[in-house]
Amino acid sequence: MTQTNYGPEGVDIHFPGWEAAMVGRSSFHVPARAILSARVEPGWTSEILGMRSGLVVSGYRKLGTFTQPSGMRRLVSMRRGMPLLRLRTNRNETGFDEILLSSVDAERIAHAIQGGVAR
Repeated sequence: MTQTNYGPEGVDIHFPGWEAAMVGRSSFHVPARAILSARVEPGWTSEILGMRSGLVVSGYRKLGTFTQPSGMRRLVSMRRGMPLLRLRTNRNETGFDEILLSSVDAERIAHAIQGGVAR
């Protein structure tokens, strides 16, 4: 399962094993300065994410890079039944407009980012 950690430098995301193959990388760092907003949602989003490079198991798992016709680009690792951390990021620095991550720590990470303090 994707691991997400937040510290003073930003958010570190680790994609273990087969997840790395689906995402095309084993880790990704989002610098704190590149995070424009952070919020937590109770779970899975049903919005249309766009064309994908990665994996979708309908109703259970979404993993990879998703691009909407409008050009919005997202890095996604979502699993049904878990809180969702939604990071809006500076695309010039990260290559993504949003990062969507299912994590048991989603609320804690979102609050730490909103407060500007690592916990």
